Amino acid sequence: MNIYRQDPWRLFNQLQGELNRNYLQQEPEGSSATSDWAPPVNIVEYEDRFELFADVPGIPTDAIEVTLENGVLAISGEREATSAEGGSLKREECQSGSFYRRFVLPDTTDSENVSASGSNGVLTVTIPKAKPAQPRKISVN
Repeated sequence: MNIYRQDPWRLFNQLQGELNRNYLQQEPEGSSATSDWAPPVNIVEYEDRFELFADVPGIPTDAIEVTLENGVLAISGEREATSAEGGSLKREECQSGSFYRRFVLPDTTDSENVSASGSNGVLTVTIPKAKPAQPRKISVN
């Protein structure tokens, strides 16, 4: 015989989560107060670099701004809302408006050679790692 535990607050907590997510516009982690939404991001570490992949479908690459200041990489832009000219919008699931994401880079990155490119709705930011200091012999005078 299986024992099933009923949590009387499960549905209430689920409803509260939906309200917070959809109506109270709680900011996702790593976003700013000026952000309407945040694109999902994957970060991959290789031996010589980090690569950041952000899903930004429908946004042209020239409308995305990537900045690096004081070890903080920021990605921002805006997606236009879908227009329903001549019809009525029945469902709206694609998020629109401005977005903003920030990432603190480790001290081991080479901030002078960071590059970004976009293709097929994916923004790729390549962050090379700095070469470690090589040991050297210092002569004594």
